[in-house]
Amino acid sequence: MATKIFKHIQTSVVPLPIENIDTDQIIPARFLKATTRDGFGNNLFRDWRFDENDNPKEEFVLNNPNFSGKILVAGKNFGCGSSREHAAWAIADYGFDAVVSSFFADIFKGNALNNGLLPVQVSEDFLKKIFDAVYADHTAAVEIDLVDQFIKIVATGEQETFEVNPYKKACMTNGYDDIDYILSKKELIEEFEGK
Repeated sequence: MATKIFKHIQTSVVPLPIENIDTDQIIPARFLKATTRDGFGNNLFRDWRFDENDNPKEEFVLNNPNFSGKILVAGKNFGCGSSREHAAWAIADYGFDAVVSSFFADIFKGNALNNGLLPVQVSEDFLKKIFDAVYADHTAAVEIDLVDQFIKIVATGEQETFEVNPYKKACMTNGYDDIDYILSKKELIEEFEGK
């Protein structure tokens, strides 16, 4: 199943400056019963977004109309805890294309990349600069360029490079899943077999 192509994005961001956000906070275990990837975004950060009567909690950032965009900016150690792939599904289904943090749990990072959600790991200093820019102006835009592997705060021009697995980068910039990638190498495979 091919995923969407991701090469470049420039958008306002949603700030969530909380450290150690685990996968059970991202998508609580009681919502893991579905057999398809659709609808998980409805329960993203469910226990933080809604009270016990399903009323939105005004203080939570996803319920704040001042903050929107395709990039979630979170505190250090994002996606720790259980290995559930549903966490990446929920974030992508909600409408985010990328998550920025100063550290990601390895399994979450892999699950995100496998599902077309780009995890951008930045230094703690640069992460603070993003939060500062967004809290100074909630419409502040951040640019992420996957091709050249940089992230930029548009208003200030400050930027930082980031690392990404070359194979996953090739998949995301071409909209490939694992099978599509292999098929894209068909001529090379046939040439190798011919030798």
